[in-house]
Amino acid sequence: SKGWVSKLIARYRAEGEAAFEPRSRRPKTSPAAIPAATVELIVRLRKQLSDQGLDAGPDTIAWHLREHHQLTVSRATLSRYLTRHGLVTPEPKKRPRSSYIRFQADLPNETWQADFTHYRLADGTDTEILTWLDDHSRYALHVTAHNRVTGPIVRDTFSQAVHTHGVPASTLTDNGMVFTTRLSGGRGGRNALEHEL
Repeated sequence: SKGWVSKLIARYRAEGEAAFEPRSRRPKTSPAAIPAATVELIVRLRKQLSDQGLDAGPDTIAWHLREHHQLTVSRATLSRYLTRHGLVTPEPKKRPRSSYIRFQADLPNETWQADFTHYRLADGTDTEILTWLDDHSRYALHVTAHNRVTGPIVRDTFSQAVHTHGVPASTLTDNGMVFTTRLSGGRGGRNALEHEL
């Protein structure tokens, strides 16, 4: 914008080349910042509580500040100052995506995966969507929707996928009764898919 260009020119005239160096965007004043004495007290309380083997988290420190020093500091502010002073090592809430190692078959038709998901239609009808997936290419081999997925439906959709794409070397499913009865507590009988396999 013209205003930004004018500001840069004025800076250049006053400072020379230094005008174009990156500058901190931090405000010159922080009226909401807690006083340095309170920060020192927070750090001291953290150390004292930790040394005594007591809980020294933000909630506990907030209680001590309120009850013994008549100071009110939010939990978030306490966490921020504890982290800033190196007294807390922040831990991510979720694993970074880069840490996941995805299982993947080396060849097409080496492994097929099957699962179904529940989906509610606009009219309120519940449906279940059954998917057979090639684990090498992530290609959806067969996708169908049903009022309720049953053992015979799983067997029939598997057979249809085999007819179209060939026989897989292995299958991978969860322990749902439509896929396997081995955890059902019965006498070891097989369901429709297990007989087909």
